[in-house]
Amino acid sequence: MTAQTTPISRQQTGQDTQGRRRTAGSRAWSAGDAAAVAAAGLLFAVAAVVGHAINGDEKLHMRWPPLLAHYEPHLGPGTVAAPLVAVVVAVHGPALAARLPWRRLLLAGWAASLAWIIALALVNGWRTGVTSRLAKRSEYLTDVDEVTGLGVFLSTFTDRILLGSENNWTVHVAGHPPGALLTFAGLDRIGLGGATWAAWFVLLTGASLVPAVLVTVRALGRGREPERELWARRAAPFLVLAPAAVWLGVSADAYFAAVAAWALALLALAATGRVRVPWAAALGSGLLFGWLLYLSYGMVLMAVPALAVLLLAGNWRPLPWVLAGMLAVAALFTAGGFWWFDGYFTLYERYYQGAARERPYAYFIWANVAVQTLTLGLAGAAALRRAGAALVRERPGRPVWRVPGTWRKPRGVVLVLVAAAVAAALLADLSGMSKAETERIWLPFTVWMLLAAALLPRRSVRWWLAAQAAVAITVDHLFFTGW
Repeated sequence: MTAQTTPISRQQTGQDTQGRRRTAGSRAWSAGDAAAVAAAGLLFAVAAVVGHAINGDEKLHMRWPPLLAHYEPHLGPGTVAAPLVAVVVAVHGPALAARLPWRRLLLAGWAASLAWIIALALVNGWRTGVTSRLAKRSEYLTDVDEVTGLGVFLSTFTDRILLGSENNWTVHVAGHPPGALLTFAGLDRIGLGGATWAAWFVLLTGASLVPAVLVTVRALGRGREPERELWARRAAPFLVLAPAAVWLGVSADAYFAAVAAWALALLALAATGRVRVPWAAALGSGLLFGWLLYLSYGMVLMAVPALAVLLLAGNWRPLPWVLAGMLAVAALFTAGGFWWFDGYFTLYERYYQGAARERPYAYFIWANVAVQTLTLGLAGAAALRRAGAALVRERPGRPVWRVPGTWRKPRGVVLVLVAAAVAAALLADLSGMSKAETERIWLPFTVWMLLAAALLPRRSVRWWLAAQAAVAITVDHLFFTGW
């Protein structure tokens, strides 16, 4: 990364005031914002009513559709901790994000996100909310001891995916390529075995999503560094206080999301030349993207945000290095005996051996979207409405993507990254391989959608942050969420 810079000054912050005045709906609270929030709430309510109506004999294999959760109001240590963290971030977060030196902001974002994730998890208590999450029978730790030799493990992995196979894998191991189980087996082999170490690994990597996204936004876009940095700083408090944190702690999907985010960050640095050795950053990005494909089959859809990064940078030269890194990872797994496509198509068969066979596509095609009301929060709903409006009618009669150069400016970078994340999530939705549980499965896309919050008016930021915290705290106190 480039050298450390000084904080954004008031003068620098005010440089885009004229641009903000031109933005449609730049008031602190507009009718469009109210309509977006109301529509999001209504969509979730309808999904809940319809889901309960068709869930006779638990046909959907869910206790409280469209959430994979069961309703049980409760209190815990996080009942005190979560509101305290929320108040600190909502009150002081915007000002600190604006004035902290860049590297300190990255560290503060990671630490604050970690505190928020842990505080929410503690609403369920340390054992229930943290350590026992990854100790369930359906989780990876159950099969860690099955990794006795790398060659045998990889060459026989696909044979154990189907329900009828001998000694078949647990649900989450069968539902993912071998990289996910290898991660936790690797931790075990270096003396960090067990649920507590696994939980800390996921918590620490999941919280790193915040600096990864900030680095990406700052690297992309034309214009001076303070202007590019401004939009990352605006988004920072919303990335920290994300309602999605309910599912970031501790789900392995948080780890997948972090790998994806850092792969994009390295790609952005390489493509823009804002790193000393661009080819090394590109190769590192490729290695992470390659590893990502062996963590989750669905992460192939991160190709959409990756293409968006290259288009925003206007530079395709990193692509050979990225592909080289990805091919290196693929070659190692293939040489070991695991063929990615065999694994995927066998998983497809396994997927429809289970709950997916009974879960109706016609319901989840829109209920999956309804659940994002909780992961993105009220600010997310209003911000996505603003982002959509900007993309469609940034200037009278001309969408932003048709105005030369506009989409490569710092604000346009935010819009394009948000649009790419939405497109990837919609593709996942249409695939039919995301019937329920999208509150965790779509975490790698959700964090990029939250960038849209940078578009919200500055005068109402604290209120929107409070609303985000209220959604997360309410969900965590009313439901025991699962994955």
